[in-house]
Amino acid sequence: MAITYNNLYLDIRRAFRLAGIEAASLEARELVCHVSGKSREQFLMDMNYYISSQLEQEIRALARRRLEGEPAAYLLGEWSFYGLDLDVDKTVLIPRSDTEVVAEQAILRAREAGEKVRVLDLCAGTGCIGLAVGTNVPDCRVVLADTSADAVRVCRQNIRRCSRRSNVTCFQVDARQDPPAMLWDFDVIVSNPPYIPTGDLAGLDGSVRDYEPQLALDGGEDGLDFYRVITAKWKKIIRPKGWLIYEVGIHQAGDVEAILRREGFQSVSSYTDPAGILRVVEGQWPGTAREEKEASKQ
Repeated sequence: MAITYNNLYLDIRRAFRLAGIEAASLEARELVCHVSGKSREQFLMDMNYYISSQLEQEIRALARRRLEGEPAAYLLGEWSFYGLDLDVDKTVLIPRSDTEVVAEQAILRAREAGEKVRVLDLCAGTGCIGLAVGTNVPDCRVVLADTSADAVRVCRQNIRRCSRRSNVTCFQVDARQDPPAMLWDFDVIVSNPPYIPTGDLAGLDGSVRDYEPQLALDGGEDGLDFYRVITAKWKKIIRPKGWLIYEVGIHQAGDVEAILRREGFQSVSSYTDPAGILRVVEGQWPGTAREEKEASKQ
Protein backbone atom coordinates (compact mmCIF):
# COMPACT_ATOMS: atom_id res chain seq x y z
CA MET A 1 0.00 0.00 0.00
CA ALA A 2 1.33 3.42 -0.94
CA ILE A 3 2.30 5.70 1.92
CA THR A 4 3.08 9.41 2.10
CA TYR A 5 6.38 10.83 3.27
CA ASN A 6 4.64 12.20 6.34
CA ASN A 7 3.01 8.91 7.34
CA LEU A 8 6.29 7.03 6.88
CA TYR A 9 8.03 9.64 9.03
CA LEU A 10 5.32 9.28 11.71
CA ASP A 11 5.62 5.47 11.67
CA ILE A 12 9.37 5.62 12.19
CA ARG A 13 9.11 8.33 14.83
CA ARG A 14 6.61 6.23 16.77
CA ALA A 15 8.89 3.19 16.65
CA PHE A 16 11.87 5.26 17.77
CA ARG A 17 9.91 6.74 20.67
CA LEU A 18 8.76 3.31 21.82
CA ALA A 19 12.42 2.23 21.74
CA GLY A 20 13.36 5.14 24.00
CA ILE A 21 15.36 7.04 21.40
CA GLU A 22 15.61 10.55 22.81
CA ALA A 23 15.78 12.48 19.54
CA ALA A 24 13.11 10.35 17.83
CA SER A 25 11.59 13.17 15.77
CA LEU A 26 14.93 14.51 14.57
CA GLU A 27 16.36 11.10 13.69
CA ALA A 28 13.21 9.92 11.89
CA ARG A 29 13.16 13.07 9.77
CA GLU A 30 16.87 12.85 8.98
CA LEU A 31 16.57 9.23 7.83
CA VAL A 32 13.70 10.08 5.48
CA CYS A 33 15.50 13.14 4.11
CA HIS A 34 18.82 11.31 3.66
CA VAL A 35 17.48 8.38 1.64
CA SER A 36 15.04 10.46 -0.42
CA GLY A 37 17.67 13.12 -1.14
CA LYS A 38 15.40 15.88 0.15
CA SER A 39 16.42 18.89 2.17
CA ARG A 40 14.49 19.58 5.37
CA GLU A 41 12.59 22.32 3.56
CA GLN A 42 11.73 20.01 0.64
CA PHE A 43 10.53 17.35 3.07
CA LEU A 44 8.10 19.81 4.64
CA MET A 45 6.77 20.82 1.23
CA ASP A 46 6.45 17.22 0.01
CA MET A 47 5.04 15.64 3.19
CA ASN A 48 1.74 14.65 1.56
CA TYR A 49 3.30 13.16 -1.58
CA TYR A 50 3.46 9.37 -1.93
CA ILE A 51 6.88 7.77 -1.61
CA SER A 52 8.08 5.01 -3.95
CA SER A 53 8.10 1.47 -2.54
CA GLN A 54 11.87 1.21 -3.16
CA LEU A 55 12.62 4.33 -1.11
CA GLU A 56 10.24 3.19 1.60
CA GLN A 57 12.05 -0.14 1.89
CA GLU A 58 15.47 1.56 2.05
CA ILE A 59 14.30 3.95 4.76
CA ARG A 60 12.68 1.17 6.82
CA ALA A 61 15.87 -0.90 6.53
CA LEU A 62 17.92 1.96 8.01
CA ALA A 63 15.28 2.45 10.71
CA ARG A 64 15.62 -1.23 11.70
CA ARG A 65 19.39 -0.82 12.03
CA ARG A 66 18.80 2.22 14.23
CA LEU A 67 16.40 0.23 16.41
CA GLU A 68 19.11 -2.42 16.76
CA GLY A 69 21.37 0.25 18.26
CA GLU A 70 23.44 1.65 15.39
CA PRO A 71 23.72 5.45 15.78
CA ALA A 72 21.85 7.57 13.25
CA ALA A 73 24.96 9.63 12.47
CA TYR A 74 26.82 6.53 11.25
CA LEU A 75 23.82 5.39 9.22
CA LEU A 76 23.66 8.78 7.53
CA GLY A 77 27.40 9.37 7.25
CA GLU A 78 26.95 12.93 8.45
CA TRP A 79 25.70 14.98 11.40
CA SER A 80 25.05 18.62 12.20
CA PHE A 81 27.03 20.60 14.76
CA TYR A 82 26.79 24.33 15.48
CA GLY A 83 25.07 24.90 12.15
CA LEU A 84 27.62 22.87 10.17
CA ASP A 85 26.92 19.63 8.33
CA LEU A 86 29.90 17.33 8.90
CA ASP A 87 31.07 13.98 7.57
CA VAL A 88 31.00 11.29 10.26
CA ASP A 89 32.03 7.62 10.21
CA LYS A 90 32.70 4.90 12.76
CA THR A 91 36.31 5.97 13.26
CA VAL A 92 35.33 9.22 15.01
CA LEU A 93 33.13 10.24 17.91
CA ILE A 94 29.74 11.62 16.91
CA PRO A 95 29.46 15.40 17.54
CA ARG A 96 26.94 16.09 20.29
CA SER A 97 24.87 19.12 21.15
CA ASP A 98 26.48 19.17 24.62
CA THR A 99 29.77 20.06 22.95
CA GLU A 100 28.32 23.18 21.32
CA VAL A 101 28.76 25.07 24.60
CA VAL A 102 32.48 24.22 24.42
CA ALA A 103 32.65 25.57 20.86
CA GLU A 104 30.79 28.68 21.99
CA GLN A 105 33.34 29.39 24.72
CA ALA A 106 36.24 28.83 22.31
CA ILE A 107 34.65 31.23 19.82
CA LEU A 108 34.26 33.84 22.57
CA ARG A 109 37.90 33.56 23.64
CA ALA A 110 39.13 33.60 20.03
CA ARG A 111 37.21 36.81 19.34
CA GLU A 112 38.62 38.40 22.48
CA ALA A 113 42.18 37.61 21.38
CA GLY A 114 41.95 40.06 18.48
CA GLU A 115 43.90 39.91 15.24
CA LYS A 116 46.09 36.99 14.15
CA VAL A 117 44.49 34.71 16.73
CA ARG A 118 45.60 31.07 16.62
CA VAL A 119 43.41 28.21 17.88
CA LEU A 120 44.25 24.54 18.37
CA ASP A 121 41.54 21.87 18.55
CA LEU A 122 43.32 18.98 20.27
CA CYS A 123 41.75 15.48 20.11
CA ALA A 124 39.71 16.94 17.29
CA GLY A 125 37.79 13.88 16.06
CA THR A 126 35.56 15.22 13.27
CA GLY A 127 37.09 18.67 13.80
CA CYS A 128 33.69 19.97 14.86
CA ILE A 129 34.89 22.40 17.55
CA GLY A 130 37.75 23.87 15.53
CA LEU A 131 35.60 24.18 12.42
CA ALA A 132 32.92 25.99 14.40
CA VAL A 133 35.59 28.43 15.59
CA GLY A 134 37.11 28.83 12.12
CA THR A 135 33.69 29.47 10.60
CA ASN A 136 32.54 31.99 13.20
CA VAL A 137 35.92 33.74 13.61
CA PRO A 138 37.06 33.70 9.97
CA ASP A 139 40.15 35.87 10.62
CA CYS A 140 41.67 33.31 12.98
CA ARG A 141 43.96 30.40 12.10
CA VAL A 142 42.80 26.99 13.36
CA VAL A 143 44.72 23.71 13.63
CA LEU A 144 42.88 20.42 14.09
CA ALA A 145 45.00 17.70 15.71
CA ASP A 146 44.24 14.06 16.51
CA THR A 147 46.29 10.94 17.16
CA SER A 148 44.12 8.85 14.81
CA ALA A 149 44.99 8.83 11.12
CA ASP A 150 41.33 8.09 10.38
CA ALA A 151 40.24 11.12 12.39
CA VAL A 152 42.69 13.32 10.47
CA ARG A 153 41.20 11.99 7.24
CA VAL A 154 37.69 12.92 8.44
CA CYS A 155 38.99 16.35 9.52
CA ARG A 156 40.35 16.96 6.03
CA GLN A 157 37.01 15.96 4.51
CA ASN A 158 35.20 18.38 6.80
CA ILE A 159 37.61 21.23 6.12
CA ARG A 160 36.73 20.86 2.44
CA ARG A 161 33.03 20.42 3.13
CA CYS A 162 32.91 23.58 5.25
CA SER A 163 35.04 25.52 2.71
CA ARG A 164 37.57 26.40 5.40
CA ARG A 165 40.86 25.53 3.65
CA SER A 166 41.85 29.19 3.85
CA ASN A 167 42.10 29.23 7.65
CA VAL A 168 41.88 25.64 8.97
CA THR A 169 44.45 22.86 8.65
CA CYS A 170 45.06 19.53 10.41
CA PHE A 171 47.87 17.28 11.66
CA GLN A 172 48.23 13.82 13.16
CA VAL A 173 49.48 14.50 16.68
CA ASP A 174 49.39 12.47 19.91
CA ALA A 175 48.05 14.70 22.70
CA ARG A 176 49.84 12.52 25.27
CA GLN A 177 53.26 13.53 23.90
CA ASP A 178 55.10 16.85 23.96
CA PRO A 179 53.90 19.31 21.31
CA PRO A 180 55.85 18.87 18.05
CA ALA A 181 57.90 21.78 16.74
CA MET A 182 55.37 22.47 13.98
CA LEU A 183 52.75 23.42 16.58
CA TRP A 184 53.47 26.51 18.62
CA ASP A 185 52.11 29.75 20.00
CA PHE A 186 48.31 29.48 20.36
CA ASP A 187 45.89 31.93 21.91
CA VAL A 188 43.35 29.18 22.56
CA ILE A 189 43.72 25.44 22.96
CA VAL A 190 40.37 23.68 23.13
CA SER A 191 40.00 19.96 23.70
CA ASN A 192 37.28 17.35 24.08
CA PRO A 193 39.56 14.50 25.15
CA PRO A 194 38.58 10.93 26.08
CA TYR A 195 37.14 11.17 29.60
CA ILE A 196 35.17 8.00 30.37
CA PRO A 197 36.77 6.01 33.21
CA THR A 198 37.95 2.66 31.87
CA GLY A 199 35.76 0.74 34.30
CA ASP A 200 32.65 2.58 33.11
CA LEU A 201 33.03 1.72 29.42
CA ALA A 202 31.17 -1.59 29.72
CA GLY A 203 28.17 0.18 31.24
CA LEU A 204 27.74 2.75 28.48
CA ASP A 205 24.66 2.74 26.30
CA GLY A 206 25.03 0.12 23.58
CA SER A 207 24.86 2.72 20.80
CA VAL A 208 28.03 4.25 22.25
CA ARG A 209 29.83 1.20 23.64
CA ASP A 210 29.35 -1.03 20.60
CA TYR A 211 29.79 1.50 17.80
CA GLU A 212 31.85 4.56 18.75
CA PRO A 213 35.67 4.25 18.85
CA GLN A 214 37.03 3.30 22.27
CA LEU A 215 40.13 5.37 21.52
CA ALA A 216 37.94 8.47 21.72
CA LEU A 217 36.22 7.39 24.95
CA ASP A 218 38.73 5.78 27.33
CA GLY A 219 40.15 8.39 29.70
CA GLY A 220 42.06 5.99 31.95
CA GLU A 221 41.27 4.65 35.41
CA ASP A 222 39.57 7.81 36.70
CA GLY A 223 38.84 9.41 33.33
CA LEU A 224 41.32 12.24 33.94
CA ASP A 225 44.50 10.96 32.23
CA PHE A 226 44.27 13.28 29.23
CA TYR A 227 43.52 16.35 31.34
CA ARG A 228 46.65 15.78 33.42
CA VAL A 229 48.92 15.19 30.43
CA ILE A 230 47.56 17.91 28.15
CA THR A 231 47.58 20.54 30.89
CA ALA A 232 51.17 19.76 31.87
CA LYS A 233 52.68 19.27 28.42
CA TRP A 234 50.77 21.70 26.19
CA LYS A 235 50.69 24.81 28.38
CA LYS A 236 54.16 25.66 27.04
CA ILE A 237 52.70 26.57 23.63
CA ILE A 238 49.92 28.83 24.95
CA ARG A 239 50.59 32.54 24.52
CA PRO A 240 50.61 34.72 27.64
CA LYS A 241 46.98 35.38 28.65
CA GLY A 242 45.83 32.59 26.34
CA TRP A 243 43.24 29.98 27.28
CA LEU A 244 43.00 26.23 27.71
CA ILE A 245 39.37 25.10 27.36
CA TYR A 246 38.11 21.58 28.07
CA GLU A 247 34.93 19.61 27.69
CA VAL A 248 34.46 17.46 30.81
CA GLY A 249 32.21 14.61 31.85
CA ILE A 250 29.61 14.62 34.62
CA HIS A 251 31.13 15.31 38.06
CA GLN A 252 34.61 15.95 36.58
CA ALA A 253 34.62 19.77 36.59
CA GLY A 254 36.05 20.13 40.11
CA ASP A 255 38.89 17.70 39.45
CA VAL A 256 39.80 19.35 36.14
CA GLU A 257 39.71 22.80 37.77
CA ALA A 258 42.18 21.49 40.38
CA ILE A 259 44.48 20.15 37.63
CA LEU A 260 44.52 23.54 35.88
CA ARG A 261 45.26 25.44 39.10
CA ARG A 262 48.01 23.00 40.05
CA GLU A 263 49.70 23.61 36.69
CA GLY A 264 49.66 27.39 37.18
CA PHE A 265 46.53 28.45 35.30
CA GLN A 266 44.52 31.42 36.55
CA SER A 267 40.90 32.57 36.21
CA VAL A 268 39.79 28.95 36.28
CA SER A 269 36.04 28.64 35.74
CA SER A 270 33.35 26.11 34.81
CA TYR A 271 30.21 26.53 32.69
CA THR A 272 27.05 24.47 32.30
CA ASP A 273 25.50 22.97 29.18
CA PRO A 274 21.77 23.46 28.37
CA ALA A 275 20.93 20.54 30.70
CA GLY A 276 22.58 22.34 33.63
CA ILE A 277 25.57 19.96 33.75
CA LEU A 278 29.00 21.48 34.25
CA ARG A 279 30.44 20.78 30.80
CA VAL A 280 33.20 23.36 30.19
CA VAL A 281 36.28 24.10 32.28
CA GLU A 282 38.74 26.78 31.25
CA GLY A 283 41.85 28.43 32.61
CA GLN A 284 44.04 31.34 31.51
CA TRP A 285 47.78 30.87 31.15
CA PRO A 286 49.64 33.78 32.74
CA GLY A 287 52.90 33.10 30.93
CA THR A 288 56.35 33.94 32.20
CA ALA A 289 58.20 37.24 31.90
CA ARG A 290 60.36 35.72 29.15
CA GLU A 291 57.31 34.52 27.22
CA GLU A 292 55.63 37.92 27.50
CA LYS A 293 58.80 39.64 26.21
CA GLU A 294 59.01 37.26 23.24
CA ALA A 295 55.31 37.73 22.48
CA SER A 296 55.73 41.52 22.46
CA LYS A 297 58.36 41.22 19.67
CA GLN A 298 55.96 39.44 17.31
